[in-house]
Amino acid sequence: MDKPALDLSKLTADEKLELIDDLWRSLSSDDLPLSSEPRAELDRRLDRLEREGPVGVPWEDVRAEMTTRES
Repeated sequence: MDKPALDLSKLTADEKLELIDDLWRSLSSDDLPLSSEPRAELDRRLDRLEREGPVGVPWEDVRAEMTTRES
């Protein structure tokens, strides 16, 4: 397979992150070698996420609190 020339040093941080995201999304679950134990843990976590929704503090709330503390 021919690889296109890509000078990573010329990419911005945002472009590099976008490239990483594109590469990650291009992988199928079969491309990720996981033994049964980590796979089962990921399945449990995905099931919990589907049942309970995301947990944590939204970025906007964290940012607002940090801004308030700096003042």
